Amino acid sequence: MKRPTLNISFPATGCQKLIEVDDERKLRIFYEKRMATEVAADSLGDEWKGYVVRISGGNDKQGFPMKQGVLTQGRVRLLLSKGHSCYRPRRTGERKRKSVRGCIVDANLSVLNLVIIRKGEKDIPGLTDSTVPRRLGPKRASRIRKLFNLSKEDDVRQYVVRRPLTKEGSISS
Repeated sequence: MKRPTLNISFPATGCQKLIEVDDERKLRIFYEKRMATEVAADSLGDEWKGYVVRISGGNDKQGFPMKQGVLTQGRVRLLLSKGHSCYRPRRTGERKRKSVRGCIVDANLSVLNLVIIRKGEKDIPGLTDSTVPRRLGPKRASRIRKLFNLSKEDDVRQYVVRRPLTKEGSISS
C-alpha cells in the first residue's frame, strides 16, 4: 500500500516539498477537517513546532481531486462546466460529468496539499531556509508599487520586470 504524502508549500519563499508520512497517526489531526481550514502542524514532528498550515486540497488513492464546496468524504459525480475546478472543457459550452472527491479529509487520501500560513521556531531544510527567485514580476502599476514600497509620485516604469518576447524563433526583449 502506498504511503500518504504531504505536499507542503511556503509562498513567502516560493519553495515546495513532498514529505512521505510513515506513521498515519501523525495525519489524524487533519482527519474530519475541511479544505481551507487552518491546522497547527505540531504533531508532524519536533521541527514543525509553531507552524500553522492551511489545507488546500489533495487527491485520493485513485487520483481523483478534492473539490471545494462538496461537503462529503467520499466520491461524487458532478456535472462540471467552464470555470469549475477539476475540469477543462475542450469545446465551448461543453459540460461533462466527472468524479471528484469531497472537501473533507479522511484516510483514503494519497496526497494532501498544505500551505504554510505561520512559520514556526525552527527552519525546515528545503522549504523555509532557501528562496526561489520569482520568474515574473507584477504587471499592474499598483502591484509594482506595493512590491517595491513606492509612493504614488515615484515613477513605476524603472521597476517594470521585462518579459522576453519570442517571435518566430528569435528572442527579443
